[in-house]
Amino acid sequence: QVRLVESGGGLVQAGGSLRLSCVASGDTMCISAMGWYRQAQGKERESVATVTSGDSTDYADSVKGRFTISRDNSKNTVYLQMNSLKPEDTAVYYCKVNSMRGVYWGQGTQVTVSS
Repeated sequence: QVRLVESGGGLVQAGGSLRLSCVASGDTMCISAMGWYRQAQGKERESVATVTSGDSTDYADSVKGRFTISRDNSKNTVYLQMNSLKPEDTAVYYCKVNSMRGVYWGQGTQVTVSS
């Protein structure tokens, strides 16, 4: 089992920045890819950014050039640096990890960007 705890969400004005963190605990030795997803009210959950165990990254077109995903394996943590935030980035952001034992999700953290 892997437990994920996200932090760093909040309210920010358009153009501002936030940094999300997701700390994994439990059976972390089996973790491979890590990623961030988001779900806006009334919309489906979508992938924002992912990072593999080899540090290859992938981003949604809507966040390229503004968001940066990174991971610190020594701390079992994945980060999402979000710059130049827009009102359309408002959503609940979820951390997800892929493990040999399955797929795990965090509880989510709210990000609200005011115009």
